[in-house]
Amino acid sequence: ALLAACGTPADAPAMRLGQAESLQLRSWVPNGLRAQMQLMPVTGGQPTGRFWGAKISNSSLQEALEESLRHTGLYAPRPAEARYELRVKLDQLDQPMVAVLDAKVAVTLSYTVVESRGGRTVYERKLRTLHTTEFGSAMLDPNERMRMASEAAIRSNLNTLLRELLELKWPE
Repeated sequence: ALLAACGTPADAPAMRLGQAESLQLRSWVPNGLRAQMQLMPVTGGQPTGRFWGAKISNSSLQEALEESLRHTGLYAPRPAEARYELRVKLDQLDQPMVAVLDAKVAVTLSYTVVESRGGRTVYERKLRTLHTTEFGSAMLDPNERMRMASEAAIRSNLNTLLRELLELKWPE
């Protein structure tokens, strides 16, 4: 019972896209976007408190985004030469105070893609995703359920972002 009171921060590997999702998206990347995205420092995250909660830190979200971009083929190997900058802000993380039964989490992220040279905005969107982790997934630890729901909500948000980016027209 004492361990259930400890905060459990979201884990970057659990927030990034899975291997199958990344491979599928990688095959759809247009030439004009392949290896052309630089990720700017993520803002809006919070470190997890010592006793309660499952927050998402800037560094964990940054790592999850970078790995997702890298695995889908969007990440620029030399960021200084990237055509585009991706700016990300964690706007809102809605979690219950205590996940008595199921843990329902909603996350809202703001994304802006700008041209590295010139600064013209080519994509801007706020995405809100929801995820519920059922009681049976971690019966003895409500913070663990909250962490799992937060990670899945972020993963879903990243998946939506990447699919939207791949649908846009990008110059060669």
